Amino acid sequence: MTVTWEDLGWERVAAGVGRCRLPVWDCTAGLVAGEGAVLLIDAGSSPSEGARLREQARAITGHRVTHLALTHPHFDHVFGVAAFTDAEVFGAVGVDGVLTRVRDREELRADAVRNGLAQATAAEAVDLLSPPRHLVSGEWTLDLGGGRQVLLANVGPGHTAHDLAVLVPGDPEVVFCGDLVEESGDPQAGPDALPSHWPAALDRLLDLGGEDALYVPGHGAVVDAAFVRAQRDALAARFGVSR
Repeated sequence: MTVTWEDLGWERVAAGVGRCRLPVWDCTAGLVAGEGAVLLIDAGSSPSEGARLREQARAITGHRVTHLALTHPHFDHVFGVAAFTDAEVFGAVGVDGVLTRVRDREELRADAVRNGLAQATAAEAVDLLSPPRHLVSGEWTLDLGGGRQVLLANVGPGHTAHDLAVLVPGDPEVVFCGDLVEESGDPQAGPDALPSHWPAALDRLLDLGGEDALYVPGHGAVVDAAFVRAQRDALAARFGVSR
């Protein structure tokens, strides 16, 4: 029996492109299917959640996850990375340091526990963390086969020092924004945010996708360019950033 996106709780955003909103933290994971190659965007909040994403991706596409893009180094987006040891993993330049430095790994573990992840699960996830093999400093085009190419763009800093966006060309174009954009609540600016740069990062997102793209936030429902622009203006006002 054929498994559809909807059967497994995924939202089909465009042809061969979908996303799901993971439980507890409402974190988004994205999926882009090519011809024999599959890109997952973000890995979930634990090794077991990553494993579920891996199996769901295979069930939907008929292929294993061959590529994984990490939009930024927060626990709810990277703690499932151990489930993808056979994938080519991508992140923005500098994210490798966050995932390997002892003090940063400890802060990731502590942040996860503060937000409700079980201590044992957080400790296991940190022990299994590994840095991306591929670091994106500008833009990187992935060829997933069947005429499908995906653009990885280092558009930060903003929400963190290492924000990566994913553009999926098509009709419509789809931009996976990570937590540079949030729909289900105000964008969260933690101690690793760079508020003075955040509005400019959203300008780069808008340049990347354009007026007619669908923008997939790190948390919440899919939005349009007008929403991203309004959030850009709200962040500029919030942090006292002028154009």
